[in-house]
Parts: sequence; C-alpha cells; structure tokens
Amino acid sequence: MMTVPRQVVHVDSPTEQRNPRTTDIDLMSTMGILGAINAEDRRVPEAVAAVLPQVARAVDFAVEALRSGHRVHYFGAGTSGRLATLDAAELVPTFNVPSDWFIAHHAGGARALRQAVEDAEDDAKAGAAEVAESVAPGDFVLGLTASGRTPYVLGALAAASRRGARTALVSGNPAAVTPPGVDVLIAVDTGPEAIAGSTRMKAGTAQKIILTGFSTATMIKLGRTYSNLMVSMRATNAKLRGRTIRILREATGMSMADCSDALTEADGDLKVALVHLLSGEDVASAAKALAANDGHVRKALDSLRVRAS
Repeated sequence: MMTVPRQVVHVDSPTEQRNPRTTDIDLMSTMGILGAINAEDRRVPEAVAAVLPQVARAVDFAVEALRSGHRVHYFGAGTSGRLATLDAAELVPTFNVPSDWFIAHHAGGARALRQAVEDAEDDAKAGAAEVAESVAPGDFVLGLTASGRTPYVLGALAAASRRGARTALVSGNPAAVTPPGVDVLIAVDTGPEAIAGSTRMKAGTAQKIILTGFSTATMIKLGRTYSNLMVSMRATNAKLRGRTIRILREATGMSMADCSDALTEADGDLKVALVHLLSGEDVASAAKALAANDGHVRKALDSLRVRAS
C-alpha cells in the first residue's frame, strides 16, 4: 500500500535561518552558551521598539472594541498560542476584567497547550470555524505567528475581517506581505534564532513583550489603573490583599488604619476606597462617580471636583 507523503512547506523567514554568531554554540562552555543566548535576547527590545507605531494602532482598535461592548480575540499556534493564552488569563486577576473581554484561541485546543497536536497549525478552516463560532462584528482579532504564514492564524484573520472585525497580525517575518484581511501588520525583525528555527526563543520573547505592552496599554487607556498602580486588581490571596492596602497608602499618603477602614467601608472595592479618600466624598458618592465615568478614577475625581466647585 502506497503511503501518501505529508505536505512539506519550506518557510522563508529570518527565524529559520542559521545564525552566524552561534554556529559554534555546541562547543561552548555552559557560561558561553548562556552568554550567546543572552546576547541574542538583548536584540529583541530594539526590534520591538521599531514596531511600536503599529502596536499603538492595534491598542486603539482594541480600546474602541471594548468600549463599545465588544471583545478582543487572540489566535495563535504553538508558542504563539501559549503566550497568548497566558496573557489573556493574567488580565483577569491583574485588572479585574470580565473573563470574556480577552479570548485566546489556540490551534489544536486546550490539549495543544501541553503537547503538540499534529497538523493543527496547518488547518486554516479550523481557524475560520472558531471565528464563526465566537467573533462578532466590532470585535478586535490579534493573530500571532513567528513565520508570518501559519494557516490556522491567517484563516482566522481572513474570516474575522469578513465578519466585520478589525484585525492585526504579529509576525516574525518582516519580508512577508500583508495577508488578506489584516488591518495592521506588526512585523518584528528579531533575526535568526540562536538555535535555527527555535522560535520559542527570540521570536517568542518579542511576542511576549508585544502582548504585554498591547494588553497593558489597553487596560491603561480603559482606566483600569490610577497612575502606575493596579487599582482594578482582584485581591484573591493574602499577598494581593496586602498589596491592596499598600496601593491605597501609596496613592493617598494616608495611614494603614485609614486605608484599611476605607477599604472596609467600600466593601473591598479598591477604586471606590481610593476615590473616597482622595476626594473626601462619602463612599456612596465615590461609587456613583466611578459608575458614571466607566470606572476611570481620574475622570471620577474630576467630576467630583466640578460638582464641588
């Protein structure tokens, strides 16, 4: 019986090329190996800095979507999908956002988070099918692929565009053309990996930096912070409950006792306690001001000052 050969794709991307700086890495000492990898890693922040204007456009699209009651979706495969899943999961406790604001879609499903699922990333129809099930017009969809060609991701982006969602693609291949249906191409040039083709290294690091910056900037624009403090966080353990009191003290300059009393009076709502302490208004007025200003602390304080003047 003749065996049908599996599809073979040759990816033309800098991440697949051999790195001339690490050709002797297998001959190096342990410190030499780590130093060579670290030297490559230090190139990543500059590569990300070069694409920040494109990341900013993606942030603005995400803010617009969330402000209008829509959602943000991540689509990725392998390392890209795992990093996206991590970023989406951490936003819930860090910024106390609804669990459906950021949805991560990983080629091959939950099982693929722990082990490779054969051919999952090559299934463009699977990406499009997930879009049909979960993406609505007005949503924002961010795809991630080191090669710039992952069919699962590109299939999802094309389908999302057809449904009326804004889209962006984080790619590690700056030579690739913008795929159909992509509004913003974020093509970061991290160059050859220390180990050729191992995109869990520099390409993955770049994606992690971009994802963290993208989601954090989105949260800041939506008023989920006050100054550089996490005032929307959920205190789900002893460490975070201690951090809540410390945030109030740092933001107001008041004593631990005053901050603890305010937090108790606000029924554990850090933002309400903060606006109450900074404005001098009672807790009920602070809560109303926050509700009228989409939970944005500075806007709530401004509205209370205007009312008092």
